[in-house]
Amino acid sequence: MSKTILIVDDEKDIRTSLTGILEDEGYTVLTAEGGVEALECAQQELPDLVLLDIWMPGMDGLETLERLKALFPQITVIMISGHGTIETAVRATKLGAFDFIEKPLSLDKVLISVVNALRMKDLSVENEELKRVVANEYEMIGSAPVMARLREQIVRVAPTTASVLVTGENGTGKELAARSIHYYSPRHDRPFVAINCAAIPEELIESELFGHEKGAFTGATAQKKGKFDLADGGTLFLDEIADMSLRTQAKVLRIIQERCFERVGGTRLVTVDVRIIAATNKALDEEISLGRFREDLYYRLNVVPFRVPALRERREDIPLLVQYFVAQFYRREGREPKTFQPEALGLLARYDWPGNVRELKNIVERILIMTPGRAITGADVPELRGTQPLPDVPDHRPDGGQPMATLREAREGFEREFIIHRLEENDWNISRTAEVIELERSNLHRKIKSYGIDVRK
Repeated sequence: MSKTILIVDDEKDIRTSLTGILEDEGYTVLTAEGGVEALECAQQELPDLVLLDIWMPGMDGLETLERLKALFPQITVIMISGHGTIETAVRATKLGAFDFIEKPLSLDKVLISVVNALRMKDLSVENEELKRVVANEYEMIGSAPVMARLREQIVRVAPTTASVLVTGENGTGKELAARSIHYYSPRHDRPFVAINCAAIPEELIESELFGHEKGAFTGATAQKKGKFDLADGGTLFLDEIADMSLRTQAKVLRIIQERCFERVGGTRLVTVDVRIIAATNKALDEEISLGRFREDLYYRLNVVPFRVPALRERREDIPLLVQYFVAQFYRREGREPKTFQPEALGLLARYDWPGNVRELKNIVERILIMTPGRAITGADVPELRGTQPLPDVPDHRPDGGQPMATLREAREGFEREFIIHRLEENDWNISRTAEVIELERSNLHRKIKSYGIDVRK
């Protein structure tokens, strides 16, 4: 599809010559004699580019430019002037003009400017599309109530500078939650720097975090900036923070309190503005009681606590996640998409997923690669080892009596088995189970008592 260019000039000869050369280059050309006609034409056609003369009777080019930008902020305008001054060029640029060309016109220069302007416009559109894709990449997928609550928490905390502690099992998406917080924060155009504290040897972690000076240790042949330096003005994500040594924890605590640090082997204080988001799959209160984590650092990090739920706590999101992973896979691979049939989705939804969302993504990609047909059925779903199917609805009453005869009895039987299953998952912790199944603790106590469930184990 050819690009549309609007030429606005009160001189007919200029309109004619520009029209001829631009049409020869394959562009669609519109013309207007003055500012009012140009505004009417732009509202009807919305051209990709406007070549606009400054000195015109009635509404001049600068006023026309200002009105065009007010109506269509994304429109690209090149100004043309026979009496150009620096002041005029500066004002046109401030009003949003892409370029400024003086008369008499060099047709070669006009074509170069047009090509550059349209290329820049295409890059701008592509950039916006990439931003949209990135926004989707950082979106927490799921319609379950626990996910809706998590997204609401992210939106609330993102605009602040508060430290955040994200907890959850491996593979639940703790880093995705951290990136989502950063994306929706005022720091989104600054760096997001992630470091896995468990993956770096103890003797190197301080150098990775704080950097080092030349000669600080054997092999330090030059100064190196650390993660805090690189994240200045942005967000630093400290994953698996419970695996950090007490010594390093003390230094991180100092940075949070004083917003400055010294590089390894250095004496100069380096000031930084960094928002810290930490994550762990461990219970930090237990780590504190065992003397492996500093209590003062915990309170500094735990300003806003987030918990990313396990996949088994939001099984209703599995079809949505599968659809998302399928689209993501084919966007990356460029192949023809395949469809998961209800039977296949049902099998995926029946398991506990100890590896959580990460495991589900890997299984979906394996199925997409290994299944020859476009329709993925239950036969294409591999055996999922290490997981247990959900309990079936019991056929008999809990006391082993006669088979259940009514819907109410069946529902109560299923509810009893469901509660037992969830209590087992949460080590028979009633408070934690109540939170997971979204039931008031007192109501859960009543149901446990009415169903005769023994929680003393």
